[in-house]
Amino acid sequence: MAGWKLDPAYAGLAKDFGSLDAVFALTGERLTKDPLSEVIRIERDGVRYYVKRYWGAGKGLRRYLGRPRVKAEWQNLQYFRKWGVPTAPIVAWGLERKLGAFVRGALITRELSGTEDLALLAKRRDPRLDDPRWVDGISRQLARATRTLHDHHFAHNDLKWRNLLVNGEGELFLIDCPTGAFWRGPLLRHRVIKDLACLDKVAKYQLSRTQRLRFYLQYRGRERLGICDKRRIARILAFFEGRE
Repeated sequence: MAGWKLDPAYAGLAKDFGSLDAVFALTGERLTKDPLSEVIRIERDGVRYYVKRYWGAGKGLRRYLGRPRVKAEWQNLQYFRKWGVPTAPIVAWGLERKLGAFVRGALITRELSGTEDLALLAKRRDPRLDDPRWVDGISRQLARATRTLHDHHFAHNDLKWRNLLVNGEGELFLIDCPTGAFWRGPLLRHRVIKDLACLDKVAKYQLSRTQRLRFYLQYRGRERLGICDKRRIARILAFFEGRE
């Protein structure tokens, strides 16, 4: 049984995006590929789209248990939109099962035009990273978005600079969240630390200590650090020790 949805705003693209069969017949520029999935980029009427196609959910019971990766990704992006966290527009999504087992699935998102990921900016040492006002603007948006996720007991689980896009107007977008999930108690606290440590993994080489501390305070909505904050920061700094 196959379930497929196309956003009504893109009904004009039904020939290409109207069914799983049509989506799996698309050809385009391949960006990534692994044993279970691939991502291609195509262009229609001057607009580019990212097509993520999955034909496997793993071996054995993974085909039957839990959310398939593609479903997790589209649901998580829908959560972002619901919570007011800027992300890529979802164009179409769905999956197919046979006798309860995952067979294939896909997710199509529209390109956020004029954006680049922060990891790319860091790699080429973009001048914007030396502009305190620009950095503060991005920091405030990222702090607000990260806090929103965590306030909903949700952890991104891959909150790296490569999954943060910025445009020419200094607007920030979160993308690619197939492993994000809801957590409670100690498990949530651990995942929160991981999210913040992932962000700081690059930040410690690109930003000043003051800028990194300011981000944390923005995230916490505080002017000064408390005892619990100092303990959390120590855990963040130690999270990747010995693994880099």
